[in-house]
Amino acid sequence: MSNLYALFEDRFPVDLTQNFIATKDNKTYSYQDLLSSTSQIAKILSSYKLSKGDRVIFQVKKSPEAIFLYLACLKLGLISVPLNTSYTASELSYFLDDIEPGLVVCDPASPIIKENLLHTRKNISLLTLDKHGKGSLFKSSDNISHPVQATDVVGDDVACILYTSGTTGKPKGAMITHENLSSNALTVHQSWGFNNDDVLLHALPIFHVHGLFVALNCVLLSGTPMIFLPEFNVDDIIKFLPRVTVLMGVPTFYSRLLLHSELNDTSLKNIRLFISGSAPLLKEMSDDFYAKTGHRILERYGMTETVMIASNPLNEERIPGTVGQALPNIAVRITTDDDMTLEAGETGNIQVSGPNVFKGYWRNPEKYQEEFTKDGFFKTGDVGFLDNKGYLTIVGRSKDLIISGGYNVYPKEIESIMNALDGIHESAVIGVPHPDFGEGVIAVVVKENNKKIDESNLKILLKQELATYKVPKRIFDISELPLNVMGKVQKNTLRERYNSVFDT
Repeated sequence: MSNLYALFEDRFPVDLTQNFIATKDNKTYSYQDLLSSTSQIAKILSSYKLSKGDRVIFQVKKSPEAIFLYLACLKLGLISVPLNTSYTASELSYFLDDIEPGLVVCDPASPIIKENLLHTRKNISLLTLDKHGKGSLFKSSDNISHPVQATDVVGDDVACILYTSGTTGKPKGAMITHENLSSNALTVHQSWGFNNDDVLLHALPIFHVHGLFVALNCVLLSGTPMIFLPEFNVDDIIKFLPRVTVLMGVPTFYSRLLLHSELNDTSLKNIRLFISGSAPLLKEMSDDFYAKTGHRILERYGMTETVMIASNPLNEERIPGTVGQALPNIAVRITTDDDMTLEAGETGNIQVSGPNVFKGYWRNPEKYQEEFTKDGFFKTGDVGFLDNKGYLTIVGRSKDLIISGGYNVYPKEIESIMNALDGIHESAVIGVPHPDFGEGVIAVVVKENNKKIDESNLKILLKQELATYKVPKRIFDISELPLNVMGKVQKNTLRERYNSVFDT
């Protein structure tokens, strides 16, 4: 059963009238609706002469229909390429050229349409899907009557490409296979004790590993319902908490819940598990949440290239400040820069191997080779240590990645844009502790010839080129950046200097 969709379908409830999705406005979709809508969309996609392995970009708002679109792609052996709805025309142009999709499905307000990005790019079909689940995607479906069978795939066939930026260049497309996803889904589903009595509260984006794979896979493997919120809103979370058993979130979810007056026994009456990931969860926050609710948040560790790697246990001790132990059939080790394995307690580079590790970077085999050791371990770029029980603690990121509100932010991309702006000689972008987002993005700039730079205007310029979550929350100007003897910016020095910028 290599096709991930076939694995899901095999786990659907016997009674297909059972709920799959309930929306914020109480609209419900059953598992029968899932089957029929996925089949309908598969017929539409097949009418565009797409073949196994063709890429389908979707840049759409979160909706049940967007999930059905993703599942239809899986069924047909097409490669889904979900993109953040915050991307600008400049960012989207790069993805379109790199991925060469056969079909683009986007929101009517997307820059792909507003900026007519497909005008000079030939042989790409375009369909729309809005946040209400309406659009040209469905307009011709009534004229399509032929059945569509699930496409045979092998485990090594690519199911999805997710873009992850680098510190020195353009974003790279991580090719994630059916086997990567199915093996990891089964492991996580069992490790976290999902069963047919669970109801998940889904408030995550669906262009990201956390929301599209981890959360959705656990629901589909259980054949259970989820409450599907369009975005995170703390009042909505409180409202729906009594109706669910599991919440998956990023640390920002929990920091805001802690401040809510209605986080109490009534709202928590059915909850069995809180899970946090996508960004570091501060030990203090974990302790505060436990003190207030009696629930110890389960923190886990994953990446775009690997899906889930490690997790605190379901039924044994969860240690705040750690991301737990390696999941079954996954190996985690700590090494020196020359790949020598270190002992427990020694800090070094985190490396991982297992069936969860991605196939490679789209059209970038050289980069793929750079990221692997001779014996096949993936270099995560994170730094940490293992204790004597195998619990992993992450202490930093060698690749300079910033994770703000669960989103990956790569300084080099922002610095390249800032350095090209009039009046800026050079810049450095760093992440520092933020009470709400885990890390807040800030920029430090050196001006040209004492030119005056207004922080507000600079942010406006950056928002024209960057998704909002990448735009620095604060911008400071200094006379020169701190450099080492090799001329490299000493970002550690800048982090120390601006470490308390967001203290409340």
